[in-house]
Amino acid sequence: MTTSRASAVWEGKLKDGHGNFKSGSQTFQAGYSFQTRFEGAKGSTPEELIAAAHAACLAMALSAGLEKAGTPATRVSVDAACTIETVDGAPTITTMVLTVKGKVAGIDAAGFQNAALGAKDGCPVSRALKGNVAITLQASLE
Repeated sequence: MTTSRASAVWEGKLKDGHGNFKSGSQTFQAGYSFQTRFEGAKGSTPEELIAAAHAACLAMALSAGLEKAGTPATRVSVDAACTIETVDGAPTITTMVLTVKGKVAGIDAAGFQNAALGAKDGCPVSRALKGNVAITLQASLE
C-alpha cells in the first residue's frame, strides 16, 4: 500500500485571503486564492491538482493496458479539464474532460478508443470520482 501526502495552509478571509499547497515529496508547491479558484485569475487551484492527478493516472493506466494487450505505446499524452461550478448554492466539481492522444503501433483508432475507455474506467482517480463527476473522454492516435 502506498500513501501519498500533501498539505495546505489558508490565511485570511475567504475572498481576500490566500493559500499555499505543496506535495509531501516537496516536488511541487503553488499558491491559490479565491480569485484564482472562482474568478479566473492567473494562478493555481485545487481543481488543477485533481486534473493533473487524473491526467497522470490515466496516462499510466492506458500505457499499462496497451502493453498488456501486446501493443505497447511509444507515447501517451492526456489533457484533463476539471470544471467547478455552483450547484444548489455550493461550489461543486461537475465535469472532467479527458483528451487522450497516443502513438501506438499495431492498433487502429477503434482499438485505441476502446483501450482508452477501459483505462478511464479502471484508473484509480476515475474510480474515486465516479458517480460524483461527469467524466468524458476523447481519444485519438497521433
